[in-house]
Amino acid sequence: MITPEQLTAIGAAVTTSGSADALRKAFPGVHFTECSADDVSPRYKVALSVTGYDLYLVSGASGHCLEFTSDLASATGIVIAEQVADE
Repeated sequence: MITPEQLTAIGAAVTTSGSADALRKAFPGVHFTECSADDVSPRYKVALSVTGYDLYLVSGASGHCLEFTSDLASATGIVIAEQVADE
């Protein structure tokens, strides 16, 4: 479970250090994955946008694979998607 307060704190931390390694140390127990925003299907809902990044919630509830979710109560991690500048 990720609380709204945690999501806000993670968003603030991403803007100062978008590194998943740094975030793992600051938020133990939360899974972090990094990618480019254009790697994420537009069908998934952004949980929080901060300068330069979109954050998506993921859940490992199935016990097998991570899956995108919009439910904070079932979220176990965050995908940090670096926004891509329009060309």
